[in-house]
Order: sequence, then C-alpha cells, then structure tokens
Amino acid sequence: MRIALFATCIVDAMYPEVAQATVRVLRRLGHEVIFPEGQSCCGQMHINSGKFAQAEPVIANHVRAFTDTEWDVAVAPSASCVASLGHQQPMVARRMGNDALASEAADVADRTYELTQFLTDVEGVTDAAADLGSYFPHRVTYHPSCHGMRLLRLGDRQSSLVRSVEGIDFVELPLADSCCGFGGTFSVKNPEVSSAMLADKVRTIQATNADVCTGGDASCLLHIGGGISRFERTGSFDGAPDVTAVHVKETSSTDAQGHTTEKLTTVVGADDDHHLTPGEQGTSPVEPSRSQSGFRVGQAAVHLARILASTKEDPLRVPGEGAEVSGGSLR
Repeated sequence: MRIALFATCIVDAMYPEVAQATVRVLRRLGHEVIFPEGQSCCGQMHINSGKFAQAEPVIANHVRAFTDTEWDVAVAPSASCVASLGHQQPMVARRMGNDALASEAADVADRTYELTQFLTDVEGVTDAAADLGSYFPHRVTYHPSCHGMRLLRLGDRQSSLVRSVEGIDFVELPLADSCCGFGGTFSVKNPEVSSAMLADKVRTIQATNADVCTGGDASCLLHIGGGISRFERTGSFDGAPDVTAVHVKETSSTDAQGHTTEKLTTVVGADDDHHLTPGEQGTSPVEPSRSQSGFRVGQAAVHLARILASTKEDPLRVPGEGAEVSGGSLR
C-alpha cells in the first residue's frame, strides 16, 4: 500500500523523531511511505480561535498538498489533527462558501487515519510484539487525548497496542479521561486554568511511578512533558490553585490465566484526611509530598509511535539508561 505521511506541524517542528518512528512502523508492515511536499498546518489552531477566513487558505494548502500526488491512505501520528480534518475542515470551507474545497477536504479526510486506527482497523494489528516486533521493557502509563476519545472515538485502540508491546509494564493512569489542560490555544488564552489542569494530570502520572507517560498526540505530550519537568525542578506547581491534593491507593487482581494487573485509584480534594495537615482535617487540602505523589526523577513523556517502533535490536532508551530528557519529553 502507498501511504502518505501527514506529519502535522507540531511533530515536524518539535518532534521529528515521532514522524520517523511512524515511518519505521509502517515500513515494517511492508508499505511504501511517501511525504507529500507542501504540507503544513491543518488549520485547527485558526479554527479553534474562530478565525475561519484565515483558516480557509490553510485548509486549501493541506488539500492541495494531499491531492497533488497519488496515495491509497494517509496516516498521521495525531488524533487531534486527524479529527480536525474530518470535523472542521469541510465545515469551515462550506461556511466560507467554498463547496468545492469542502468536498475535496472531506475526500482527503475520509482516507486519513490516526496511526493506531490504521494499525488496528486496516492492518488488523492486535499484538504489537508479534506483528511489529515492538519491545520496551519499562513501566509505562498512558494518557488518552480528548480528541482521540471524544471525536475519533478511538476507544482502547492506543492503550491495547501499547499493552501488547513485549516487556512493557503497563499501569493504568488514575483519572485518565481528564483533560491535561492543553487544548491548543486554550492553554494560551487561559493559562491559569490550563496550569491547574496540568497540575492534576502530572500528579497522577507521578503517582504511577512509571518511567514514561505515553499517548497519541504530541501536543498533549508537549504540555505534559513540560509539566513533569517543572514539577521535578521545583517539587510544586507555583501558582496552581491548592485544590487538587491526590491520594493514591494501589491494588492488584489476578485473572483466570494467572496474570496480575495493578490498579491505581485516586481520591482528589479535601475529603480524604490523609492529605490534610494536623489540625486542618476536613477543611483544606495541602500540596502532596514527594512520597505521596509518587515523585520520580527522570519521568518523561513519549509518543506511542516511538514505543511501537522500539525493538530489541534498536531499543528506545529511558532516562535511567542515559536517554536525554528535554522539557520533560524523551528525546
């Protein structure tokens, strides 16, 4: 199959290794991968800000880039951008009175898949170790992005593939379906709210004691990675509202096959007296200590494409093995 890589602007500019990992995974399945020249932003940033007139030429550029060459399907390592292609681009083009562009945009969107969508729905990949040779013997937790959950309805496609990587120690992320607070331009326009949401997310990640937090959107991982880095430098979230003390309880269960699954549950807020200072029980939460929050130096964020691309012959290293962490993200 001839696959067009839609790299997305944030991956191209900030995380080119994610695009490279995506190409390796697709080629491992025997596909030809091409990179349509001229591709850039999908226009989501403009659209989310209500700038439809400014978004129209950006949409036109994307359509032109992906119709100037022949391909069977397009694949992107981003649920957010793939969702924008189908959910936003045709709508904006119609709103601007450009029905021809709307039709072309819809056609491109209909043939564009998020990476794990393609792997599971088109290729039938269910076991990353067996089908892709994926190997990553480290403790990993997973954050599902909002667009992947609520617009693409990916369900457990991403987490199931990550779980099936050989050697992986997968641990559920408490309150996983809560937004990380990025939201694209939301984090710029509402920095205080965004930071508070990020504080919640990073506290739960720290509590898992995982080596890395993975996910399918580089934008969310950029935000989360920055939060991890900030917390590890200071041990706190300066300026974040003191309303999110987190207590984590770990339980385990064994299924019929004898496999043991760890499960973390959290209590957030002032109702759990374990989080309150003496004399203040039942009144207000306090910043969790490093031991309460599962503080772990060297935690990092990494896109799931890089975990799927990791093999025994060419493994992705973690900070404990000397890998570089920049801004909380594994490089």
